[in-house]
Amino acid sequence: MEQASSYVKPMQVSPKNNGRKQLFENSFLERLTRTHILVPISIFATFAIALVCYGAVFRELTLLSIAIPFFLGILAFTLVEYVVHRYIFHMLPDTPAKADIQYKFHGVHHEYPKDKDRLAMPPILSATIMCLLFGLFYLFMGNYAFGFTAGFGLGYASYLGVHYVVHAFPPPKNFLRILWINHSIHHYKDDEVAFGVSSPLWDWVFGTLPKKG
Repeated sequence: MEQASSYVKPMQVSPKNNGRKQLFENSFLERLTRTHILVPISIFATFAIALVCYGAVFRELTLLSIAIPFFLGILAFTLVEYVVHRYIFHMLPDTPAKADIQYKFHGVHHEYPKDKDRLAMPPILSATIMCLLFGLFYLFMGNYAFGFTAGFGLGYASYLGVHYVVHAFPPPKNFLRILWINHSIHHYKDDEVAFGVSSPLWDWVFGTLPKKG
């Protein structure tokens, strides 16, 4: 006899352009889920500058030994951004626990895309992750980790800025316009395309660019 399937259909949410959602009854936890966008951008931009300065002054790293890992770090971030968005934030919520995690991490953003206080991970969480990543990068790269982590952190700060512009402002008349269009398609037409927010590079590589027309 065939067993009943444990598959649970993914939650479908209709975007609401007004309002916000309370995720936790505990007021302290709820406050931790919210942040003004300038807070994490300032943290990671400062973190990137500090790493470059420390590497140059105290580790006496050359320009190339900082610059090349720096740009590789930015590139690495765009790939991580794509993979996390596609495979973690949009993971199949086929169990109650995964559905709860998926909604709190990302589903609430799709339901309330104009909630400006939830356009970034809480600074405490993201700063902790960045420090852990620096330790991991340093373990494998040594001094090259200063430039690489700085690029990775600046990539994240740039992502936050682009993400905020896309959700908070009308379509710009500059290079950000295509990013605005792609992310709007992801939110309002097809959430299985356009996983890259700060760059369409990996959508192009993996065939998830929105179709024209």
